[in-house]
Amino acid sequence: MKPALLALFLLLFSSQLFAQDVTISGKITDDGGKGVPFATVYIRNTTKGTSANSEGEYSLNLKPGQYDVQYKAVGYKAESRKADLRTSQIINIALKAELYELKEVAIRAGAEDPAYAIIRKAIKKRKGYLNEVNAYTCEVYIKGLQKLLAAPKKFLGVDVQKIARENGLDSNRRGIIYLSESQSKYSFMRPNSVHEEVISSKTSGRNNAFTFNRASDLRVNFYENFQDWEGLSPRPVISPISDNALFYYRYKWMGITIENGETINKILVTPRREHDPCFSGYIYVLEDSWRLQSLSLYLTKKNNINFVDTLKVNQEFFPVNAKVWMPASIKFEFTGGLFGFKFGGYFISLYKDYEIDPKLDKKQFAEVLRITKGINKKDSIYWQNERPIPLTEEEKTDYQKKAILAAKRESKPYLDSLDKVNNKFSAGKFILGGYHHRNRYDKEYYNFDPLLSSILFNTVEGFALDYGASYVKQIDSANNKYLSVYAKARYGFSNHLLNINGGVSFPAGQFRLNLSGGSNVLDMNNRQPITDFTNTVHSLFARQNFEKLYQKQYVNFSASNRISGGWLASGYAEWSDRKWLSNTSNFSFFHPDNRQYTSNNPFIPGADVPLFPQNQAFKLSVRTTYDFSNKYETYPTGKRYLPSVYPTIGFAFTKAIKNVFGSDADYNMIAVDIAKDDIPLGFYGKTSFYAAAGKFFNAKNINYTDFRHFSGNEALFYKPGNSKFLLLDYYTFSTGDKYLEAHLEHNFSGFITNKIPIIRKLKLQEIVNVNYLTTPTFKNYVELGFGLQTAGLRVMYGTSYNNMSSKVNSAIRIGLSF
Repeated sequence: MKPALLALFLLLFSSQLFAQDVTISGKITDDGGKGVPFATVYIRNTTKGTSANSEGEYSLNLKPGQYDVQYKAVGYKAESRKADLRTSQIINIALKAELYELKEVAIRAGAEDPAYAIIRKAIKKRKGYLNEVNAYTCEVYIKGLQKLLAAPKKFLGVDVQKIARENGLDSNRRGIIYLSESQSKYSFMRPNSVHEEVISSKTSGRNNAFTFNRASDLRVNFYENFQDWEGLSPRPVISPISDNALFYYRYKWMGITIENGETINKILVTPRREHDPCFSGYIYVLEDSWRLQSLSLYLTKKNNINFVDTLKVNQEFFPVNAKVWMPASIKFEFTGGLFGFKFGGYFISLYKDYEIDPKLDKKQFAEVLRITKGINKKDSIYWQNERPIPLTEEEKTDYQKKAILAAKRESKPYLDSLDKVNNKFSAGKFILGGYHHRNRYDKEYYNFDPLLSSILFNTVEGFALDYGASYVKQIDSANNKYLSVYAKARYGFSNHLLNINGGVSFPAGQFRLNLSGGSNVLDMNNRQPITDFTNTVHSLFARQNFEKLYQKQYVNFSASNRISGGWLASGYAEWSDRKWLSNTSNFSFFHPDNRQYTSNNPFIPGADVPLFPQNQAFKLSVRTTYDFSNKYETYPTGKRYLPSVYPTIGFAFTKAIKNVFGSDADYNMIAVDIAKDDIPLGFYGKTSFYAAAGKFFNAKNINYTDFRHFSGNEALFYKPGNSKFLLLDYYTFSTGDKYLEAHLEHNFSGFITNKIPIIRKLKLQEIVNVNYLTTPTFKNYVELGFGLQTAGLRVMYGTSYNNMSSKVNSAIRIGLSF
């Protein structure tokens, strides 16, 4: 090698050698030598830092140099160390409990606590701090852990002990059930645009899985008036510094302390009413700037939260420049239990390398989340170098043990053995739950319907068997695409009518195609407002045969596709032969009040007069919807588009063409609709609405089955929906002309019932709805409904009026959303 090249090589080698990272590590303890969980470690005047693990151990990779290292935890006095890092060092730190002094403030009896003056200033500054950063980027590390703390040996006949053993838990059914880490690049632009790219992911026991950790899910901002945690709390949780916080909270000044030249006020916050959606705990407010420095808050069952008994939220902020403070860490801890199962865990996110107000392209925020192939393939060396929170011994063992289990679960012998056990036929399972034959390795699935749920009764067929089976095969694992073949046979034991139908559904490029055909017995109302099961129960036990049926022989070809973003389109071509059917059975278990069945003609209930002659129709139909959203998430299997905050509008057009394959039908129909579910209204719940209008034109020949039908309800039990009526007759108000229907429902989310001590534990939600319909023959029909719901069950009282004045009906309805 030439001397000059050798010298250059040595220079480059030495520069790389001295540029290698060094590690500062150790343990952070309290005065008693006990580890301080999740204490934070940051380099002063930078946004580089880390967090200790649950045992107080920390590790931070840095370039060689001199650093001022800050150690802090909520409730402890911050410590700092000067470190001249040329090689890796171990620095152990003992944090002392913070003492907050009350000197220089005199609190007279009956006087207002000094905390209120501080809170008023913080509230006044709230909106400014909420809006002070228009955009930022940062890197986020997230770690999630959930542990099963206790469990019964068996539950509802299931061998919990066996399942626990197969999933790596100990003999007492305790241990880690979820452990995952991820690193993301996160971007934010006001008012609420986010883009997150997951760059690495690791999940214990699932080698091919991607983490559930999302920086967006863990983002909280107490400068907002409330936190809307859908699912966890039925109502938004009010921030201690919201505009109306003084109405919901009490405050107590606990004193001041000095940290890095900043005076910090410690304030105890408690709800004025313990059952309001409010936090308890402490917030720490900086003197003069009146911004949040940190907080330690919690919610309990008294606050009416779901799924968990207690939820703790800890958040710390640090200055990223002379004017702006940003979150350094956010931690959620939770515990809960149900039916003998007890669990606990946490999610923690660490933020670093903030860039404030960078130049960002608005177009990039159409993609909210990006998870690409290979991010879950990083090896242990990568994680050892990149992981900011050291693993505990328990977590190391869990990763190692479950990696072996994961490899075993993904092997063909294991999958085949699992299928062999689960594919065993059982008469009891077949009757109640059907039979499912799986080939997990080849991703093939055969499904046979439960026998019991396939048995039905109606007055047209008598007792009938409507039995189906299907075959599903994954044909494109990269894009998660499937081939599906299905078939059904239906036989009426009273009218001796056999109907067989089936179809095949498959992907073709960007389209999903479906070809189906055969013969079937169907509801004359194509909205299918009543299920076969509900009609069976009402018929056999109350002698009420609500369902009106006809026979249809058909061939149908349909296609659907996403045109762009929130723009969807679908269409079909169908030929059909429709035949009215008469009643053939008068059977029921009971005869209440000598009640008689009605005929299969809803307009002439006392006689089986055909409602329509046998006819044929050839129809072409298209429908398109748009929800004003172009936001999506990208996964290795493809894109998932997200719903818009705006309503979805729809347009449909149907044309029945005469003399094609013998078609009698001849009409055109156009329809438009607009809908939106769960529009948030803050403390006052959420609203949903649906409105639709349509008109038939050039209707030279139209039969009843082609009419516009509505989702009426005459049964005690019904399935709620944003386009359904409470009391409307299923059939008699259908129209072949024009129509307008509208539905409005508001859910108060416990705003009223939570204030009533006796019933607040039931977590009831108040429901109010209004339904409207008008047609040329049935003008201005209105329904008003009032009721309560909880856990998928609602009880409503409804009353209806014709022409907005004369009362038509009133009744109680029970809605089931299981």
